[in-house]
Parts: sequence; C-alpha cells; structure tokens
Amino acid sequence: MSPAKNSDATTTPVGGHMPGDPDKDELIERIIRVDQAGEYGAVRIYAGQLAVLGRGPKGDMIRHMKLQEDHHLDTFNTMAAERRVRPTILTPFWHVAGFALGAGTALLGEKAAMACTVAVEETIDVHYRAQIEKLGDDERELRETCRKFREDELEHRDIGYQHGAENAPAYPLLSRAIKFGTAMAIKLSEKI
Repeated sequence: MSPAKNSDATTTPVGGHMPGDPDKDELIERIIRVDQAGEYGAVRIYAGQLAVLGRGPKGDMIRHMKLQEDHHLDTFNTMAAERRVRPTILTPFWHVAGFALGAGTALLGEKAAMACTVAVEETIDVHYRAQIEKLGDDERELRETCRKFREDELEHRDIGYQHGAENAPAYPLLSRAIKFGTAMAIKLSEKI
C-alpha cells in the first residue's frame, strides 16, 4: 500500500484560482462595476476642483482632465449597459464624497488639489495595471480600454506633479490619506 498523498490546502489549484476567487464572468462584472464607479468619482472630484479653481489657466487644465474622465465614464456606462452589469449601490455616496474631496482639497490651494490628483491617479495606476494583467485575449477590448485609460490617468498624475503637488501643505499625510480612501473605495465598489 502506497503512502497517502499529502493534500496541502494552501496549494493553488490548477488554473491558478483559489477557492473564493471570482469566476471569469464575476471578474468582468467587478472590473466594469468598479471602473464605472471610479470614473464617476473622478468626474465628481474634478467637478469639485472646478467649483473652486474654475477660472483661469488652472481651470482650463482641470477641465481638460475632467473631459477625459467624462469620456472614461461614458465608456464604462456603455459597457455596463451592454453587459447588464449593475452599478455599485455606493454611487450616491461617491457623488457627494468625490465632489467634497475635489472642492475640499482645492480650498486648501492649487497645490493641494494637484496632490489629490496625484494620490488618486497613482492608486488608479496600480488598480488598472492589476486588471490588465488579469484580462485575457478573450477580453481584448476591455483590456485595451483599461490600458488606454491608465495612460490618461498617468498623464493626470504627471500634470499634478508638474503643478506643485509635492509642495502642498502636509503633502505626505494628505497623499497617504487620499490613497487609503481611494483604495477602500475600490474594494467596496467591486463588491457592493
């Protein structure tokens, strides 16, 4: 009689999926739901910044970024409708929280608004990169959309750095707080 094989519960099953991981359809729904929510939040952040800093050259720069975010949101709204993905139930909260974050940081000054942009976009960069890695060739269109939108977000991050984000009052603290809040918003919006 041969010895029993050791069944290690921590071994990753064939295909690299662990128990509790979403299946392909659930993964796609989560990606579309969270990206729609994220782009909605970004539109609201820029709307808040524009409410405070909307005049002059800074307003033009913020409007440029908001227009890109509007396009991102429209794209994910269309995908959600086509694939029948329900939006997060947190949308009303992101409506208020996004605007408050944008306006609140803008009230602290232009550099604080740019620090907000940098913190959000750096978190979104990591988020989009992880999604791109998970999407296969059968989801080439969604993967390409995430890749293109990630490039836009990196452009926004660079604009923030170019306009003094790191010189904002209490930059390290402000950046960490916004990154933490953004990461939490991502986790919540994926699931609910």
